[in-house]
Amino acid sequence: MRRIAISTIAAVAWATSASIPARAETIDVYDDHGGHVRQYDARWAAAAARGVDVRIVGPCQSACTVLLAHIPYDRICVTPQASFGFHLAEHPRATAMLWAGYSDGIREWINARGGLTPDFKWMGAPDTYRFFHKC
Repeated sequence: MRRIAISTIAAVAWATSASIPARAETIDVYDDHGGHVRQYDARWAAAAARGVDVRIVGPCQSACTVLLAHIPYDRICVTPQASFGFHLAEHPRATAMLWAGYSDGIREWINARGGLTPDFKWMGAPDTYRFFHKC
């Protein structure tokens, strides 16, 4: 009898916990000036594997933008202060990695402003709201 009671309690506890959704980890991105594309690529791939949400609350420039290759856009929110800075990377392979990770819409936005160049193309509000939801 005791064994059945414990099993029943364990089953109820498991069923109850299974119906409660886990809260996703949220990473805030602000004042991120980038760095090595491969390091950022590995960091954001690992974050995506954990199912993180990302809140852009300030500048995300250069290699930081590789997050767009890994985090689904519906898991990214932007504040009015959010901005993305796109430019050519130091090495052509790094530029190709970044470019391949951008959606068609982001690439069109960049191309409409002259494409990737050594100078930054800054995307801020309201353009960011075309791609990501507001936080």
